[in-house]
Amino acid sequence: MSNLVTSDTKVSIIVPVYKAQDYIRQTIEQVQKQTYSDFEMILVLDSSNDNSEEIIREMASGDERIKLICKEKNEGAAAARNDGIDAAEGRYIAFLDADDIWDPYKLDKELAFMKDNNAGFVFTAYEFGDENAKPTGKVVHVPKTLSYKQALSRTIIFTSTVLIDRKAVPGELIYMPHIASEDTATWWRILKSGITAYGLDEVHVIYRRPSKSLSSNKLKAVKRIWGLYRNIAELSIVSSAFHFVAWGLRATLRRL
Repeated sequence: MSNLVTSDTKVSIIVPVYKAQDYIRQTIEQVQKQTYSDFEMILVLDSSNDNSEEIIREMASGDERIKLICKEKNEGAAAARNDGIDAAEGRYIAFLDADDIWDPYKLDKELAFMKDNNAGFVFTAYEFGDENAKPTGKVVHVPKTLSYKQALSRTIIFTSTVLIDRKAVPGELIYMPHIASEDTATWWRILKSGITAYGLDEVHVIYRRPSKSLSSNKLKAVKRIWGLYRNIAELSIVSSAFHFVAWGLRATLRRL
């Protein structure tokens, strides 16, 4: 593991890429439009056998901030993000999924919010989009602060909204475990260490959700969150059930 920081102002944007040829061009283009330009976009190609690599190389040819890591073996999003963290040179780590969209002010707004609150871990509100990333009007608002106890019953931190200051959050806490819902497990680990997450209740991210995938993902989500309560948070069955019900209610309300 590495925690190399060579720039105090640079944001390292970590993007795992797997079969994202239909989306990755738009995602890169939106990052290139950021009003905060001191960033590196590290795209980790997770042994994807589509045209993602060709698209990324084309777009990187005229922009040295776009960097590509090609993995020979598919190991999943957690390993891809960890490889990206190893290669990151920036003080700040931002995560972005290959099919999600940032607005042009995302980094500027979050960095200012982080500074204003003397925070090391921040996230924003987001809006659901359809398969074309067209906003649907369904917005997930976020609280000003979030503690570990509060996070257990509301998985409200969306990966593509997160920004972390590596001078405030120890590097070993940022690496993601190789389990289902690795991102939520990571946020819990950071919060459990005593760090508070700060929520900027402004929409700067579109969460692309193809309609055909929604119903099939519900049962998987239920199994994943129960596994997190029992195996990661190590809660009792009673405590797990209590938090699970609270999580289910909040998750349902977010989608209404």
